[in-house]
Amino acid sequence: MNNWLRKNPAVRSVRVAAADLNGQPRGKRIPTRFADKALEDGTRFPFSVLNLDIWGEDIEDSPLVMESGDKDGVLRATERGFMPMPWLENPTALLPIWMYHDDGRPFAGDPRHALNAVLKRFKAKGLTPVCAVEMEFFLIDDSGRKLQVPPSPRSGKRRQAGDILSMRALDQFDNFFTELYDACEEMDIPADTAISEAGLGQFEINLMHCDDALRAADDAWLFKMLVKGLARKHGFAASFMAKPYPDYAGNGLHMHFSVLDEEGNNVFDNGGPEGTDILRHAVAGCLSAMQGSGLIFAPHANSYDRIVPDAHAPTSVCWAYENRTSSIRIPSGSHKARRIEHRVAGGDVNPYLMLTAVLGAAIGGIEDAAQPPAPITGNAYSLDLPQIPGDWQSAIDIFETDPVVARIFPADLIRNLVMTKRQELRDMAELSPEEQVEIYLETV
Repeated sequence: MNNWLRKNPAVRSVRVAAADLNGQPRGKRIPTRFADKALEDGTRFPFSVLNLDIWGEDIEDSPLVMESGDKDGVLRATERGFMPMPWLENPTALLPIWMYHDDGRPFAGDPRHALNAVLKRFKAKGLTPVCAVEMEFFLIDDSGRKLQVPPSPRSGKRRQAGDILSMRALDQFDNFFTELYDACEEMDIPADTAISEAGLGQFEINLMHCDDALRAADDAWLFKMLVKGLARKHGFAASFMAKPYPDYAGNGLHMHFSVLDEEGNNVFDNGGPEGTDILRHAVAGCLSAMQGSGLIFAPHANSYDRIVPDAHAPTSVCWAYENRTSSIRIPSGSHKARRIEHRVAGGDVNPYLMLTAVLGAAIGGIEDAAQPPAPITGNAYSLDLPQIPGDWQSAIDIFETDPVVARIFPADLIRNLVMTKRQELRDMAELSPEEQVEIYLETV
């Protein structure tokens, strides 16, 4: 039996799970005594399972379903291996997996494989991206008809307003955050600083930088799963949906990245605040892909409630030094840590697709030695700039045909995601805003 399972004899069942295009974990429950088979031989389920809509339904007319006989793929363990699932009552192990064809080829519709393909482009140039993400989420009492912040376990009172960087807000849910950090330790998720944010019951936890972008995406995916599961254990909900409250700021998922050469030097660092030519090439690549990748950064109907002017989410294609109204920000601080912050994505994204979009755009800019426009100064919302798609339909249409997107993502994945989002766009139109919130609150 696997060493981890041998050291954890209380574990009686295993979950094997992969991320679908919406970032939803899809997989199976396996008794522990059969876990070795899953490790050695993999497990099987249909290719179409990684291409379901947000309700978990097949995509109509998808070539992965009836047209091909709904064939199976083989799913093999990722490098992550077994880990605990601390939000469940019974000791349980999770084994992350990703999908292949029987002949060993990666399945092009698997978002983790899309990220891996982009990382191979970095490796071909002797480069390694170093990534960190900021995870924003809301704690929500959804037991009644109206969403509200949960009552504090300490005082029994509800916090009625956003309270930026409030120690009191953190202390009110100290037991939850203590258990969350303990669980991150158990799962080897590098959770760093926690703060309260501008929204009602909104918090942010940063995940530490990592020189393995696949692992950074794993961390973000697992963290979302953990936070949502642990919140339910404490009697309330946690949600990464882009905009649960119309009158408060939404959830973002900001990504910071630098790039190392083969000697471990930061190729964005020129010893000063402006950064290197390679940094500007990466910025140019990110800007060139921003409109086409809008569907990745805002994948759901609710996502577009966040991308509005003056709401702490960027709406225009631009970059700047130390300016949080821009979509690409170059933070100040030590030149040794010179990096790019990509600020467009909502908390509701699939982390694998988001990192693929950002890093794929950056390596394209580096490969082409592309030059960005001049950085902006002042308030980006008040400037005449190209705009990030502001509605779901437009984002789907642009993603389908954009040549920069086609350079980043496999054609099959583009097709599958477009079909998925068109089906969701149609079906979401039949739901009330309250029904839409209900589905997104639990899923994204």
